[in-house]
Amino acid sequence: MEPQHDIRLLLAILAPLLGAGLVMANGKRPNVRETCSFLAAATLFCLTASMVPAVLAGHRLHFTVFQLLPGLSISLRADALSMVFAVSASFLWVITVFYSAGYMRGLEEHAQTRFNTCFALALFGAMGCAFSDNLLTLYLFYEIVSICTYPLVAHHQDEESYEGGRKYLTYLTATAKGLILPAMVLIYVLSGSLDFATNIRTGIIPPNVHHGIIIALYVCCILGFAKNGVMPFHNWLPSAMVAPTPVSALLHAVAVVKVGVFSTVRVMLYVFGVDLMHSLNLGLPTAYFVSITIIVGSIVALSKDNLKARLAYSTVSQLSYIILGVALLTPAGIEGGLIHIANHAFSKITLFFCAGAIYVVTHKKNISEMSGLGRAMPFTFAAFGLASLSMIGAPPVAGFVTKWYLLNGAFDAGSVGIIIVLLVSTLLNAAYFAPVVYQGFFGKTSEADLKHKYAEAHPMLVVPLAITAVISVLIGLYPNFFMNFVRHLIS
Repeated sequence: MEPQHDIRLLLAILAPLLGAGLVMANGKRPNVRETCSFLAAATLFCLTASMVPAVLAGHRLHFTVFQLLPGLSISLRADALSMVFAVSASFLWVITVFYSAGYMRGLEEHAQTRFNTCFALALFGAMGCAFSDNLLTLYLFYEIVSICTYPLVAHHQDEESYEGGRKYLTYLTATAKGLILPAMVLIYVLSGSLDFATNIRTGIIPPNVHHGIIIALYVCCILGFAKNGVMPFHNWLPSAMVAPTPVSALLHAVAVVKVGVFSTVRVMLYVFGVDLMHSLNLGLPTAYFVSITIIVGSIVALSKDNLKARLAYSTVSQLSYIILGVALLTPAGIEGGLIHIANHAFSKITLFFCAGAIYVVTHKKNISEMSGLGRAMPFTFAAFGLASLSMIGAPPVAGFVTKWYLLNGAFDAGSVGIIIVLLVSTLLNAAYFAPVVYQGFFGKTSEADLKHKYAEAHPMLVVPLAITAVISVLIGLYPNFFMNFVRHLIS
C-alpha cells in the first residue's frame, strides 16, 4: 500500500518545539508557563492519537520535510512501530507535566523555566525519532535528545550533577558519532538509500555485501545507540540519577532510554531485516549478549539501597528484554519485545513518580530508611507495589504480557538458555522489588512518629502516579490496543 502524505506528522513534531518557545516566553509567570507545557503535551497527544485509526487500517503515513540527495532526505513516517512508542510517550508527557509542576514547586527548585523548556525539547527529539522515516532523520533527532536532556541531568548545578551530565553526554554522543555515524555512511554507500524498509523481513542491505561487513555494521548499530543501556555502555544511566525525579522519569520511561531501544529495534528490523539476521545467525547471539545485561543489571540493582539507583539498574536490565525479544526472530518474541516498550513505560514511570513523592514528603532516598512509610503513604506505596508486579511479570499487570510472549518466543526459537535467563531474571526482579514494598508496609517504626510527620504527598504528585499505576493494570488486562500495532508488523 502506497504511503499517504500527512501534514500531521510535521505538526506532531512541531507541537513540543512550539511549547518550548511559549514556556520560555512566559518564564516569569509560572501558571501560564505550565499551562503552555500542558497545552503542548495535549496537542501532541491529540495529533498522535488522530493517526491511530489510519495506521491500524494498514496505512503508512509519510511527510518529507526536504530532500538532500537521491535516497537521502529528512522525512517522517507513522507506521505500527512508530505508534507503539509515540502514543506511549505523548500520553505520558501529559501526565508528567502535572507531576513535575507539583514536584518542582514542592521542593522550590530553581530554574523551573529552563527545566520545562528542555523537557519540551526532549519530547521534540523523542517524537522525531518515533516518526523518523530513515536512518539520517533518526540519527539527527537522536542527537537532539542527547543535547536537550543534558541541562536536565545537570539541573542542580553542583559538582555531582555536572559530573553526571558530562558522563551522560560523553557516552551518548561519543558512541553515536563513533559507531552510528560511520555505519550510516557505509550503509548509504552500499545501498544508495537510508530509507527504512516497508516491512520487517527484507531490510535495505543488498544481498551481495560481504558478510563480515554486514556483521560489523550490525555490531556498530547495536552498541552505537547507547541510550539502550546495553552493557558495557550503560554507566551513563545510573550516573544521570543526580537529576530531579521528573527527569529520571523522563529518562527511564518516556524519552531517552526508549529512544535508545526504539532506535535499536528499528534498525534491526528495518535496516537489516529478519531474513538477513536469520541467514547470518545474528539473532540468538544478540539475545545471549543482552542477556548478560539483564542478569547483571538485576544483580547490581539488588545491591543498591538508594531507591533511585535500584530503579536505574532495573531499567538497565529491563530495556534489554525489548532487544532480546526482537533478537529471537520469532513472531511471539518480536511481539513480546516490542510490547514491552509501552508496558515498561507506564510501569517504570509509576515507580519513579512514587520515589519522587516519597522524597518530597520525607526527604528519604534509601530503602532502609522507609520503614513503615507505606502506612503513612498508602496510595503511593500501593502504586509502587502494582508497578513492581509489572516489572516482575506477575499477572494481571502489563509486564506479565511481556514475559508470556517472550517465553513463548524462546520456546519457538528452541532456546533453553533464554528461557532460563527469563526465569532467573524474574526471580531477581522479585528479590529487589519486594523488599521495598515490604519495608514500606511492614517495616517497624513508631506509629505516632509516622502520623505526626508524614502523610500522602500533594494530589499533583499522587494523582499522576495513581493514573499510571491503574493504566499498567488495564494494559495487562486488555493488552490488545498496543498488541494490534505489534501484530501489524508480523502479518
